Amino acid sequence: MSELIRTRVEDHLQRLRLHSIAVRLDAVLSDAARKEPTYLDFLDGLLREELDAKQKRRVTMGIKIAHFPVVKTLEEFDFKFQPSVDGKLVRELATGRFIAQAENVLLFGPPGVGKTHLAIAMGRAAIEAGHSVLFVTATALIAALAKAHAEGHLADQLTFYAKPKLLLIDELGYLPLERSSAHLFFQLVARRYERGSILLTTNQPVTDWGHVFGDETIAAAILDRLLHHSHTLVIKGESYRLKNKKRAGLVGREH
Repeated sequence: MSELIRTRVEDHLQRLRLHSIAVRLDAVLSDAARKEPTYLDFLDGLLREELDAKQKRRVTMGIKIAHFPVVKTLEEFDFKFQPSVDGKLVRELATGRFIAQAENVLLFGPPGVGKTHLAIAMGRAAIEAGHSVLFVTATALIAALAKAHAEGHLADQLTFYAKPKLLLIDELGYLPLERSSAHLFFQLVARRYERGSILLTTNQPVTDWGHVFGDETIAAAILDRLLHHSHTLVIKGESYRLKNKKRAGLVGREH
C-alpha cells in the first residue's frame, strides 16, 4: 500500500469517526494478509471491531456519568445467600425493558441484604442496554432539591433529575423527611411519572412511608405514582456485612 493511499484511508477513517480501526490499521491489515479473508468477511470483521469499541466507550462514559459509588455486577451477587430474591425477575429487569415502558422498580429489605448491590448492577446493565442512568442517595437528592428551592432554581434541578431514563435512588427511609422535603420529593416523582423510570431502594415497608415522609397524604400520593407501573422485590435474608463476622465469631449468632 502506497503511503498516499494509506494516509487517505487513515483520514477517511478519522473523518468517519472509525477511531478504533484507525488506531489499529496496521494490525488489521497484517492480520488480513495472514488469514486472507473474503472481502465480505474482512468488512464484517472491521465493522464488528469498531462497534465493539464504540460500545465499550459508551458504557464506560455512561458509568462515569451515572456516578455509581462502587462497581457491582449481577454475576457477583450471591443469590444462594439471599434465596428470597427472585433471580428470574432480576435478570428480566436487567434487560432494561422496563425502562422503555417508564416502569419503576422498588427494592425493599433491611440494611445489608444487597439492595444497593442489585440496584447498581441493574443500573449498569441498563447502561449496557443503551439507557442513561443516574445514581443518587435519597439524602443527597433531597439536599440538592432543598438547596435549589432555597436558591430559586428548583425547576432546573428537577429537570436535571428528570432527564436520565433511569434514576436510581438509594437508601430512602433511613432518615425521616421534613414535610417540605417530602413535597420536593413528590414533585420529582410526579415529574418522572410515566415519563422515566425510578429504581428505588428502601428499608421501610410501604405501611411506614407516612412516617418516612412526615405526612400520610404525601406518602400516599408518592406511592400511588411509584407503584402504578412497577416491579417490587422484597429481600428477607440476613446482612451480607455480618455473615463473615458471624463465621469468624465476631458477632453472636441468633438462637
